[in-house]
Amino acid sequence: MCPAFVLRLSRNRALAASVAALVVCGLLAWWLVPFGRPSPSGELTFSTGSRSGVYQRYGVLLERALAEDMPDVRIELRTSEGSQQNLARLASGEADFTIATADAVATYRHQDLPEADRLRGCARLYDDYVHLIVPRRSPVRSVADLRGRTVGVGEPGSGIRLVADRLMAAAGLDPTDDITPVPAGMDTMPAQLEGGELDAFFWSGGLPTGSVQALSERFDIRLVPLEQELVGRLHAGGDSTTYYRSAVMPADAYPQAQGGVPVPTVAVANLLVTTDRIGPVLTEGFTRTVIDSRDRIGKTVHPAQLVDLRTAVYTSPLPLHDGARRYYRSAKP
Repeated sequence: MCPAFVLRLSRNRALAASVAALVVCGLLAWWLVPFGRPSPSGELTFSTGSRSGVYQRYGVLLERALAEDMPDVRIELRTSEGSQQNLARLASGEADFTIATADAVATYRHQDLPEADRLRGCARLYDDYVHLIVPRRSPVRSVADLRGRTVGVGEPGSGIRLVADRLMAAAGLDPTDDITPVPAGMDTMPAQLEGGELDAFFWSGGLPTGSVQALSERFDIRLVPLEQELVGRLHAGGDSTTYYRSAVMPADAYPQAQGGVPVPTVAVANLLVTTDRIGPVLTEGFTRTVIDSRDRIGKTVHPAQLVDLRTAVYTSPLPLHDGARRYYRSAKP
């Protein structure tokens, strides 16, 4: 065989082998690093809640999960008074993502407040349970018994304030004239109750709320029942009040405060909220982390365990963000 022919044959075989190797490497890279899902990047602000509340504790742990899942995104947490202030921050562009109760969202939209039409839902999270807390020896047995008393009602921008005012009105009280309202947050109300500065205070949060649990372990408190008939009166207000439902605090939510007895109350869903200004890639990644980190976060913030892929997609009264919708479609079994 001609030496020149042998040389050309060897070169052709070497070239064919190189091409084959490149194809294999390309297929392997495609399999290991899917090109269809770009990594989110940029900066975002997450508005949480009061320093000792569930929103803030949840936000701190979620920030860590986001840092692992989206390393190219820088996240800033901002404490707030609660749901109402959180929504105002989203609307003004001061925040990119937040948590807010469904009743606060519906109220914001019903009142046609600034940028209300730009709000979008990412996930239904867990339910908040309304607490009405009094010293164990208090004569207060119902919301109506708060008449003439000094009551912690939450900060002006909180979801607590919204539901507390509505519950008192449903019980026949004027929230301004029939009580002495104290606009305070969860960071101060327990100590005020202990010190006798408050006769009672309202709180709305997941079960159990750490600050309430800690209070029950050092001071004798009792949870006042919020009976089902109150929910019916709330619903008579229509629109945003229809997001309240009757619920029961399990007997073991706060063992020291409940004495093994379930307590009827009012519950409302929490939503993860953003706006249509946030792109689909970032929103998809954020939503994915919220769902995937449920068990990790739930070990510390127990309400997070209740985040459920099957119900997370129901973000009424908000339309679902396109990025969140893309995540739910990809997450189907």
